[in-house]
Amino acid sequence: MILQVVLDTPVERVFDYLWYGEDIPLPGQFALLPFGRREMMGLIVAVQHDSVLTRDKLKSVIAVRHQLAPVSADWIALCQFAADYYQRPLGEVALPAVPKNVRLSKTVALDRALKKLDKKQASVVASEIPILNPAQREAVQHIVTATGFNASLLYGVTGSGKTEVYLHAAAQILARDADAQLLILVPEINLTPQLQAHFCARFPDICIATLHSGMAEGERTYHWLAAHTGKARIVLGTRLAILASLPSLKLIIVDEEHDPSYKQQEGLRYSARDLAVWRSRQLGIPVVLGSATPSLESWQHTISGRYTKLNLPQRAVEHAVLPEMRLIDLAKDKPVEGLTASLLSALKKRLDKGEQSLLYLNRRGYAPVIACDACGWMSSCSRCSAYLVLHKQEHKLRCHHCSLELRIPKTCPTCGNVDIQPLGRGTQRIEENLQQFFPQARIRRIDADSTRTKGSAQAAFETVHRGEVDILIGTQMVAKGHDFKNLTLVGVINPDTALFSQDYRAGERLFAQLMQVAGRAGRSGKKDDGCRSEVLIQTRYPQHPLYQALKTHDYPRFAEDCLLERRQAGLPPFIFQALLRVEAKELVQSIAFLQQAATVLEQDALENGMEHIVMHDPIPMSLMKMANSERAQLLVESYSRPALQVFLKRWIPMLRQLKPRLTWSLEVDPVDI
Repeated sequence: MILQVVLDTPVERVFDYLWYGEDIPLPGQFALLPFGRREMMGLIVAVQHDSVLTRDKLKSVIAVRHQLAPVSADWIALCQFAADYYQRPLGEVALPAVPKNVRLSKTVALDRALKKLDKKQASVVASEIPILNPAQREAVQHIVTATGFNASLLYGVTGSGKTEVYLHAAAQILARDADAQLLILVPEINLTPQLQAHFCARFPDICIATLHSGMAEGERTYHWLAAHTGKARIVLGTRLAILASLPSLKLIIVDEEHDPSYKQQEGLRYSARDLAVWRSRQLGIPVVLGSATPSLESWQHTISGRYTKLNLPQRAVEHAVLPEMRLIDLAKDKPVEGLTASLLSALKKRLDKGEQSLLYLNRRGYAPVIACDACGWMSSCSRCSAYLVLHKQEHKLRCHHCSLELRIPKTCPTCGNVDIQPLGRGTQRIEENLQQFFPQARIRRIDADSTRTKGSAQAAFETVHRGEVDILIGTQMVAKGHDFKNLTLVGVINPDTALFSQDYRAGERLFAQLMQVAGRAGRSGKKDDGCRSEVLIQTRYPQHPLYQALKTHDYPRFAEDCLLERRQAGLPPFIFQALLRVEAKELVQSIAFLQQAATVLEQDALENGMEHIVMHDPIPMSLMKMANSERAQLLVESYSRPALQVFLKRWIPMLRQLKPRLTWSLEVDPVDI
């Protein structure tokens, strides 16, 4: 018997192996195989009697994982689509999507996880089921009555109760189908505990699995097996969960669908949101994309009729209203240590009332750079085109790109001047200044630096929920998904830098971030002395159209303006892109390879009549040097997605034939250019 398998290798081919066992393996099972001088796990994609190679040239299978049920043909088809669309071999998609313990030569860890599946899940106290408002009921009704593939954009203001819509829809689908499985995606790991708590409390007798990259390998194996065997009827996870094996999947939900974290930036550069839509179409099931600030791609799909828009126009909690948005003109209200008098006054007012405040600054560390006034020296990273960020508490200068760490110099390395100063502000510096302004306040900072250890982020958020924090300082980690009942004030510090970014998506992302973080305020709906929750944004450009739309919570107006600009400029979602990136020791090598690649492109386009393909000149990347590699990129565009895919399938093999002594990668539908 001949087993055809795919392996986790850059070689885009199927390998034939001999099988002499009595039990004939099935497509979808995993097999341990000899490959060169090592052993590798492979996925069986076909079983047949003959091979194009003679049997003396074939190696024998070492073992087949018979204790594990095969993955479905639908799952293999999903991986095949991802491999084709994102231009990767099937093995590089399918095998990494499976936990490492399944791919080990020894089965001890796998067998242990399988035995653990038989244990009963710990009981949880059921929560009360709130009554939905008319808009929520209409959204739930649309989701549960949809037949076949149906893509819905659940567009609701922050605090409108999107999670309750998910919970009610899940309850009805699980009740009518005893085997149904649901997949709910969230953009970040720190959002999973809160969502998991909601689902566990609502479904105390149902097995719920969680999948994300922060899990220990044994834990991830158990949860993957629970999903694969059908024991887990609800699966929560980050982007990698979209490739989970789910034999009875009936509904997919993508929460905060606009978030760029859904796009993988290494290896297989896939979009979990886009794969969720494709997987729903493949299985003929509904998919729900939820957001208060939808991506422009999804918004355009509602305009074109491809997606159904479900509106939640008001907050779900009685008396809860959207916060008042105020713009603080920095030209008139000069900041002291980064904080204006208006913001400090508002903070004091909330402290006196016993309410919580949030200061949002999407820049961690103490200061972005330290500098010498005498000679102009600045703390540049020797390995990157970036500055070393001052982390005062750790007494370190740290590069946030390559992780290089140095001690803080006592004098200027260039001229010996002792007066070197930090420039700009990060979350650590704001925390230090706030402690001086409000020495009695309980201040907590939550960012990637303060939550490095496992479980620390969840513990930090719990202190806020318990009311043990008066002022919370944070980056985008605190901007979305969290329901702080007593938080009534949000202050935004230094958002203007995104207004002048060369990235055309920067404005869209800034608007989403500010709308999301503003939505943390005033969610409880409690009645007070008439002091409405508020959001104060410190800016030097209060008349900017982005801020004016934000001031009135008018996402549709902002999206309409952005889509008009994108259409006129020929940018996504009205054009389709692929980005070829190159890393080499010297920039000249990167540019030379891209020029060679462009020449191959031009010749192929002429020979095959691919006039719909547009090629841009090779250019250095915005962060040109990183970790001692100098990087460049080449952008390819087309108004036809099929035409671009046809071209890429011809182009990639040509690039591989060049065999350059450098690193290159291709990203389809890039999010950072």
